Parts: sequence; C-alpha cells; structure tokens
Amino acid sequence: MGEIKASYVRPLDIKHGRVDMSHGSGGRAMAQLIEELFTSALGNEYLGQGDDGAVLPQVRGRLVMATDSHVVSPLFFPGGDIGCLSVHGTINDVAVMGATPLYLAASFILEEGFPLADLKRIVESMALAAHTAGVPVVTGDTKVVEQGKGDGVFITTTGIGVMRDNLALSGNLAQAGDKILLSGTLGDHGMAILSQREGLKFDAPIVSDTAALHGLIACMLDCGASIRTLRDPTRGGLATTLNEIAKQSGVGMMLHESAIPINKPVEAACEFLGLDPLYVANEGKLIAICTAEDAERLLAVMRAHVQGQQATIIGEVLADTHNFVQMTTKMGGRRIVDWLTGEQLPRIC
Repeated sequence: MGEIKASYVRPLDIKHGRVDMSHGSGGRAMAQLIEELFTSALGNEYLGQGDDGAVLPQVRGRLVMATDSHVVSPLFFPGGDIGCLSVHGTINDVAVMGATPLYLAASFILEEGFPLADLKRIVESMALAAHTAGVPVVTGDTKVVEQGKGDGVFITTTGIGVMRDNLALSGNLAQAGDKILLSGTLGDHGMAILSQREGLKFDAPIVSDTAALHGLIACMLDCGASIRTLRDPTRGGLATTLNEIAKQSGVGMMLHESAIPINKPVEAACEFLGLDPLYVANEGKLIAICTAEDAERLLAVMRAHVQGQQATIIGEVLADTHNFVQMTTKMGGRRIVDWLTGEQLPRIC
C-alpha cells in the first residue's frame, strides 16, 4: 500500500486573513487557529497538555474563584486593550478577596470577518499581561458567531487563587470608625474609553489605568494592618462600590471631596461632558477599609508601592441605619453620593 500523506495546510495569513466560520467548527481550521495564534502566544506547560481541561498541581488552602466577561468598546484604547483588560480584571477580582491568583481560563467569542491581525494583537497583549503578572492562562475555548451577531471579540476569563490562612475580607465587615483608603486617581479608565470612542481630544492624554493589583495587595496584607474590606471600583466607580459595601455591612460612610485624587484631564473631561468622576470606572485602583489605628501604617505601605503612590485616606465609616454614603464638598457643603440609576458609560470593561 502507498504511504498516506496529510494534505498541506497553509500557514494563517495573519496580515490579511479574517476569522471565518470554519475557525469555530472544531475541525482542522480551528486547530490551526488555536495552534498558530493562541498557543504560540499563550503557551505553557498546562495549556500544552492539549486536553479539554488542565490538570493542575495540588495547592494547600482555601480556593477563590472569580469570572468576568469583557465586552469593551472600542477593543483598543489608550493604555490597553480588551486582551490585557481581561487578564487584569479577573486577577484583581481574585486578589481583592485576599487570595494569591494562580491560574486563568479564557473563552473567546469571535465574530466572523474579524481581522486575524487584530486578534493576534489582542492575544499577544493578553499573553504579556499574564506573563508579567505571573498568572498563566491554562485552558480556554473559542467560538465563532456569524457576522453581525457579535462585535469583534468578547472574552470571558476565570481565575483561581488560594487564600491566606486565617484571613477574611468581605464587604460585610466594615465597622463604624473604620477609615476608607483609595490607592490612586479616579476615572482614568472610563474616560480613556470614552475619549477613544467619541474621538475626543484633550490637551493632555487620558490613559487607562488597567493593571493587575495583586502585588500591591500582597504588600498591604504583609504589613499586618487590620484590613476588613478590599474592592476594585470598576463599573459604577467609587460611588457604587461604596454603596454596595455600606449596604452589606449595614453602615454609613462619609467621604471628603478634597481628599479624592483625580487627574486634571479627567476632571476637565468629566466637567465638559457632565459626568461625575465618582461613578466612572477604574481598572487599576482599589478601595481598602481598615481600622482607624492601622490606617496611617497601611497608607504608608501603599504609597511605597508603585501602584499606590497617590494613595490617600478619603473618608470614614459611620454608624447609620440608612446606609447612606455622603460627602463633604470642597465648598463646605454636604451631599448624598447615591447609587447610579443607570449606567453613565456602557461597555467600558
């Protein structure tokens, strides 16, 4: 019998090629897309197992799991893109629980006709973010939908981490007298997205703050301060996140406008567009609530880290059965910082 030879498969045309329905069919075209584009960028010993799931080493301790879907528009924006954003967002969701992020899973929904060059750029950005953070993507999935039934790329990432012993962080632990700390400026991510989306130009560029925060959080936990709650104020911004915590803990809060850091271009853009920066999304900032006696020590640790250099104490927790979040204004007045009734900026993460 003659030797049977596999038919020749041309390499992907990354420069000019586009996603087509065969890339989600489960056949040779899909295998080629995964091998030449995804695996070549994201490859590691676990992803290389090539099975329907990744077999991971046993860990000691309580596991934390978080998942997040990313539908940001536009896909590329000043300071980042949907690829690195999908890594940072899920790592941060695990880290604010007090866990060390270990592994990520990623699921892609691709629209037919999406340029392979843009997909490669996104996957390589994702790979760089995961490598820099030390949290590998160990398993994943790819689906393709017909043109007009998606919006380029949607990415869902799931993260697993391991909790520290004897640590409990939760939104229901805040107590009257606690201090509220913020790691840096507000609104950078949301306004970077909006400026790109609307083609707005400002004298100084507005750049997304998207970043993985687990290094900063590790330093904060290591210092021994009595931290009750950690949160990353993404959709809905600082205001919504604090309202959530106030309701969970059954307390009130008082913020001080003059203590809240906001970059000048972001402040100017919000004023021009009629937006409140307290409700604008962030992707590289965190809120910490800790005991009053440990607040200054925790603040010093945060400011010593590159991601917390602009950290500040922005308010305190109050006894309040109504669970109001209030703020003293720069003009000397006081106002309620209420929940959003809708969404200021849709599709920012």
